[in-house]
Parts: sequence; C-alpha cells; structure tokens
Amino acid sequence: MCITQLSVTLGLLGRSGCSSVGCVHHLFSRRCSRKRAFQIAKSFLPILEWLPNYRVKEWLISDIISGLSTGLVATLQGPFPVVSLMVGSVVLSMAPDEHFLIEGSNATGTNGTGALIDTESRDAQRVLIASTLTFLVGILQVIFGVLQIGFIVRYLADPLVGGFTTAAAFQVLVSQLKIVLNVSTKNYNGVLSIIYTLVETFEKIGTTNIADLIAGLLTIFVCMVVKEINDRFKHKIPIPIPIEVIVTIVATGISYAADLEKKYNAGIVKSIPRGFLPPEPPNVSLFSQMIAASFSIAIVAYAIAVSVGKVYATKYDYAIDGNQEFIAFGFSNIFSGAFSCFVATTALSRTAVQESTGGKTQVAGIISAGIVLISIVALGKLLEPLQKSVLAAVVIANLKGMFMQVFDVPRLWRQNKVDAMIWVFTCIASIILGLDLGLLAGLLFGLLTVVLRVQFPSWGGFGNIPGTDIYKKVKDYKNVIEPEGVKILKFSSPIFYANIDGLKSSLKSTVGFDAVKVYNKRLKALRKIQKLIKKGKLKATKNGIISEPGINNEAFETDEEPEDNQDLQVPTKEVEIQVDWNSELPVKVNIPKVPIHSLILDFGAVTFLDIVAVRSIKTIIKEFERIDVRVYFASYQDNLISQLERGAFFDDTVRKDIFFLTVHDAVLYIRNQMTYSDNQDPIFEKISLMQESKEPIEFSEASQPDDELDVQEEAMRRLAS
Repeated sequence: MCITQLSVTLGLLGRSGCSSVGCVHHLFSRRCSRKRAFQIAKSFLPILEWLPNYRVKEWLISDIISGLSTGLVATLQGPFPVVSLMVGSVVLSMAPDEHFLIEGSNATGTNGTGALIDTESRDAQRVLIASTLTFLVGILQVIFGVLQIGFIVRYLADPLVGGFTTAAAFQVLVSQLKIVLNVSTKNYNGVLSIIYTLVETFEKIGTTNIADLIAGLLTIFVCMVVKEINDRFKHKIPIPIPIEVIVTIVATGISYAADLEKKYNAGIVKSIPRGFLPPEPPNVSLFSQMIAASFSIAIVAYAIAVSVGKVYATKYDYAIDGNQEFIAFGFSNIFSGAFSCFVATTALSRTAVQESTGGKTQVAGIISAGIVLISIVALGKLLEPLQKSVLAAVVIANLKGMFMQVFDVPRLWRQNKVDAMIWVFTCIASIILGLDLGLLAGLLFGLLTVVLRVQFPSWGGFGNIPGTDIYKKVKDYKNVIEPEGVKILKFSSPIFYANIDGLKSSLKSTVGFDAVKVYNKRLKALRKIQKLIKKGKLKATKNGIISEPGINNEAFETDEEPEDNQDLQVPTKEVEIQVDWNSELPVKVNIPKVPIHSLILDFGAVTFLDIVAVRSIKTIIKEFERIDVRVYFASYQDNLISQLERGAFFDDTVRKDIFFLTVHDAVLYIRNQMTYSDNQDPIFEKISLMQESKEPIEFSEASQPDDELDVQEEAMRRLAS
C-alpha cells in the first residue's frame, strides 16, 4: 500500500495541479509517511542503506584488491566452493556421462574409461540443470523471506556458526586437496561423502602429479606468508599486498612459458568459454527431481552467507536482516536461473547481491562480479594456461581464518561447556552428515541444550549477608546466614510442565524434608496414638499425652505398619492436644523433623508460569501449610500475578498478601509475625483423632492427676447421653 501511494504521489507531483497534489499529500500523510516508504524501498534495495555511509578513503582500496582476488578465483572455480560442490553433485547425478554415451563420428570426448561421449549435449544439459536448480533455489528463498523464515538467523549462535563454518572449510579443503594432488575421485553425495572422498584421495595418492603438488605447496606457502605480513604490518603498509592476484599472474606466465601441461602433464584450466549462452527458460519438469536438493542448497547457501555476514556484522557493528537476505538471495537466483547464463556467471551474479550484509563488502562484491564479466568477455583466453592446483592452493590459503576457529574451543570450554559442546557437535555433524543435515543437527542440538537448561536450571538456598538486605547462595558464600526458621529458595528459570518436578526436587533438597511424607507420617503417628488412648495405654490432657503411671509403655511400637494414604485421608473429628513434632513421641514412628516455620520462594528469575505450574505451586503451598510451614513469594515479576489470576490461583486460603517485592521484605514480615506470636499465649496444634464423639472433649490439667479423664470413657458417656 505504501509503495503504491508513493508512486501515485510522485506521479502527481510531476503535474501542475496543486489541488490534486494536496489531496494526495493528505492521503499520504494519513496512511503512509515518506519515511516509511523509503524504509520499504531500502529493504528491497540495500544499496540505498549502505552507499550514503560508505567510507571511500578508508575502504575503497581494500575493496578493489579484495574484488580483484575474489573475481579471479571466481572466474576459474566459482565464488562459493561449498555451494558449488552441492550444485555440482546434483548436476552430475542428474546428467552423468553414462547418459551421453554414443557410437560413431559424433563422439566429442571420452569419460576416462575409453567410452565415447557427446560432450556438447552433456554440457548443454548440465547447464540447463544448473540454471533450473538455481531458479528453484531462488523461488524457495523468496518464499522463505516472505514467510519471515529469516528469523532462524537468531538461532545461529556464535558457537554453532563457528562449528558450521569450520566444517564447511574442511569440506572445501578436501575438495581442493585432490586438485592440488591432481587426483581424480568419484563424486560422492550424502552422509559420509566427504570421508569417502578423503579416503579415495589418499588411496590414489600414488598417482599425484609432482608438478601440480609443488606449484600448490609453493602457492600456499607464499600466500600465507604474505597474508601474515599484511596482518602484522597493516598499520605501516598503506595498501595490502594483493598476493592472490600476483600469484595468479606469475603462475599463469610460468605455466605458459614452461609448457607444464605437455612436459609434466599438469592440470591446467584449459578453455574458458567466452561470452554468454543464449537465454533459455528453466525446465520446470525437472523441479520434482531436485526439490529436496534445492531446499538444502537454499538453506545452506543462506546459512553460510549469513554466518560469514555475522562475523563482519560483529566486527563493524551493524545488524543483519535475515528476511531481507532471503529475498535478496532469492531474486538474484531467480534472475540468474531464468536467463540461463554461463554457470560461473550465474554464481557470480549472486556475489554482489549476497554481500548485502554490510557497508564494506558490497563494493568488493561488485568489483568481483565485474572482473568475472570482463574475464568471460575478453580475458578468459589469457588465463587458460594457469594450473588448477594454484587456484586450489589460493583457496586453501584463504581458509586459514576459518580453521583458526578451532582454537576457540578451549576458551569456550573454560567459559561455557555447553557452548563448546554445540561448537564441536555442529562441526562433527556437518562433516559426517553433510552441511545441510549437519546444520539441522546443530540447530536441534542447540535447541535441546536450551530445553535442558530450562528443564534443569540452577537453584539454591539463599542466606543474608549480615547488616545488609542482600541475599546470596549459601553454597557460594561463606559469610551468609540463613534466617532462623526460614528457608529461601531461588529457582532460576520459567516454570512449566517440563521442569515442575525439578522445582519440587529442589524444594526437598533446600528444606531437608518431604512435606507430603511428613504429613503422612504424622497422621500415622496420630492413628497409633488414637488406638493407645482407646486401650487406656495413654491419657490425653490439655497439656499433652501421658502414659498411665505404673504401666509398661507399650506405645513404643515398631514402625512396620505400611502407609495407607487412602486410610489416612478419611474424615476425622478434631480434638485439641499439645504435640511437639520435633520432640520424642510416645510412639515409635520415624517422623522427619521440620526445623522451619517459613519458606520463601524467590521468583526473580521466573518469567512465566504455565497452568501446570500454577496448579502445582498451589498444591505445594497447601502441602506445607498443613505441616505448619508458611509459604511466601518474593521478587516476582508483574506478569506472574496476572498469570496466577488466570489460573485460579488465589482463593480464601491463598491470598495476595503472601507476595513481597523483595526477599528482605518477606524476611522482615516473618520476623514481625514470629515476635508477635512469641508475645501471645502458646498456640497448640490442632490435630485429628478418630473419635466417636461429635462434641468437643474437655481435658484436665496435667498437674492434677485426680482430674484426669479417659478420653474413650468420656466419649462413650457423652454418646450414651
């Protein structure tokens, strides 16, 4: 809508009708601002964003050198080795030499086994497949961009990017190694393909061409030395030495002068097609055969470009729009595939567009594309004597930065072991499974670590730093003191169905007992006390339970009776009796001690609660309340209250007055409550005993034995009356 209105407005501004312009301006100002329209235009044309901010004096020379180097390599090998490998494998699988075997005088070449093949038909078919594949990849990338799939860039964490790019560099190294050695291997696809290629390369290492090997090793050595000089003396050298350009020119001259192909059977570039093939529409009928491969290539090409872009984004402090990148990649691939240009040019036409992730790399991409264009049109003939091993060596030398990322792993391990595991897992998976499946495996593994960290978050009991309102983890600080009778638990994670058991477990570890078991044990003890009272073994008084004088205390029964939770939950009548559950009881029942009267849950790190968590926390409160432990909440976030309200958390027993802004506020409140309680008459615990009477039973004082009243007799007397 905004672009349409902008077009109408610009069209009308060219006319002389002021009233029309005014009407359109009114519509424009109401529904779409000029600034908004310009932002939309910049999203489709990134050059409008970076060109006004381009630093000509600082960046132009470096971009020219980078563009020249990249352009020369791209002319002869293609600009994206990893993607080129993936595209090449699809092309070779769909148009192998075996499909073009012929007999007679039409043969134009051999496939290495002596069989005659029609190379012209084969190459034409392969170009058509490559262009169709490029076109389909572009369609998928545009769809991904429109559907906002670019959000996946958020999940490309730095450790994942490091492992993935290192694996990609390893794949490129293996693909270039066989060229340096001039060893021919099969074209492997899928899982373990890079391993199979590496194994076959070393199996045939005896057929290495010495001339190509020496040229490759010298090129690697020279390039790495000069690059090191450029890095160390970059402040003294005004212009970096363009070693790739120099090596390419020198190697071409040496190969031509020494005639290395004929004398030493060296592998050279040979013919570079000049000009462009006639435009030809993509073969839509091939889509069904390449849709799976196209999906993988679309994702991997995007992931590689964005991964490298993120490195520069961090270095030069700019942001990457994942959806914009998808759309830019897609349209460039659609354009390239639709016109079926020369395959190398098809790849190069992506360079200028795919480098749309920052202000410094686009010019180098444009220059690189220009070099390829010039080479195809006019200079290709001059580069034909160049050894392929030199080009492969240039590529290998430029992989140094990628392989240096391996040294990040020990640092990551010291800083965060989970991030180090993500790096290693992604790298190994991408090497073994291939870049497409490896990237997916790395993403899933990264998400799994997040789930596990949320499911098993950090937690701990907290204490107070004396003289302050600061509370720290007891295990980590020596001088912190836990408030008397109070336990403080901090759970550092959102609470939901997957980690609610973790919360319960951390509660048990923090307080030192299981509230449910304590309650059941107490009911079991009360049931035994009730039986002994009925038998006359014990006497119930207002001040407690005592044994009959002169009678063996048979109340100390063994704790062998199995717990029956259903029996423990039957309705009972209430009788007031003093029971100190932390002292020795007249029955031998192992009841865990409860040394606290209050529990504070620090929810400062809890961002949300699901319905399972809300219900479970309410149950936890009731479990602690029935053993006389009050539960409080502190440092909660505002949105938690609304989530609790929606989950029907609050009622007559669970009110909002148990929530405090800070842990210290909750501690001060508890202290005031306990001080107030200590100044009042003792409040004895109400417990339930199985009684036949429906009326309260009066108890005599323990200091007046003559007035002692047998509970069972009194109950029977009242029932009879």
